[in-house]
Amino acid sequence: MKKLLLGLAVISSSLFFAQKFGVKAGLNLSTINTSDSKAKAGFYGGVLMNVPVASHFSVQPEILYNGIGTKVKGNNDLQTNLNYISVPVMFQYNPTPQFYLEAGPQFSFLIDSKFKNGSTSVGGKDYIKSFDFGIGIGAGYFFIPSLGLTARYIAGVGDVIKEIGGMQPKGKNNVFQIGLVYKFK
Repeated sequence: MKKLLLGLAVISSSLFFAQKFGVKAGLNLSTINTSDSKAKAGFYGGVLMNVPVASHFSVQPEILYNGIGTKVKGNNDLQTNLNYISVPVMFQYNPTPQFYLEAGPQFSFLIDSKFKNGSTSVGGKDYIKSFDFGIGIGAGYFFIPSLGLTARYIAGVGDVIKEIGGMQPKGKNNVFQIGLVYKFK
């Protein structure tokens, strides 16, 4: 039992010292997949922790602010602005030290929503669900060991619009992200 506890302590301490922390930020291009929606630009940014679990594999949990939404063009242009705190947990494969591929779930918690029609803006928390779940896939490349470029697509799994008057409108968040990542040494 002592050998098992000692072994677990050595493994957990080596994982603790092997992990890297960092920050990332960039551009979101997002839609809610309804028939007449157009892409809306937004900002994302936050912190990450990269934990190597094998020679070519790592797990990277993140905490991000995500500004997403959609635009609907028509007689009255309507813009939907959704602000989330998102927690993606990406499983990364590193074929080289500079390049990685990633996939994993993203859990998003709504902090604010607004609908804007021209100069009129109204709150939207009564119409948007407070939780969103998505699946992300992406890739990244580090130009130097601490600075890299990252791209990710997150496909929403569930509808984000609440039931309204007995009807359940359809609409999932879809987000393409491109940005920079910086890992501290």
